[in-house]
Amino acid sequence: MEFKKDETLFTGRLKSIVFAFRGAVKLITTEHSVMVQSSLVVIMTIVGFYFEISATEWMFQILVFGLVLSVEGLNTAIEKIADFVHPAYHERIGFIKDIAAGAVFFAALTAIAVGAIIYIPKLF
Repeated sequence: MEFKKDETLFTGRLKSIVFAFRGAVKLITTEHSVMVQSSLVVIMTIVGFYFEISATEWMFQILVFGLVLSVEGLNTAIEKIADFVHPAYHERIGFIKDIAAGAVFFAALTAIAVGAIIYIPKLF
C-alpha cells in the first residue's frame, strides 16, 4: 500500500482521525495489558457513578485513564519497533524496553494515587 500525504486541511485531518481510531482499536484488541487496563477503566467508571464522585474527581480520574492508556500505547509502539529492528535479544534493546515499561509503571502509580485520594475517603 502506497502512502500518499493529503495536503488539504479537512480531508487530511479526517484521515488522521481515522488512522488514530484504527490504531486505538488495534491497541485495545491485540495488547493484553491494554485489554486489562481498558477493563479497569470500565470498572472504575462504574465505581465512579456508584460513589457519585464530583466533577473534579471525574476530571482527575479521566486524566489518569488517558495517561495510563497513552503511555502504554507508546510503550507498545517502542517494543514493536525494537523487536522489528532487532528480533533477537540484545542488551541495549532490553534497556530501551525496560525504560519504556518504567514509564508505564510511573503512570500506573499516578493512577493508583489518584484513585486512592478519590476513593479511600468514600470507603471509610
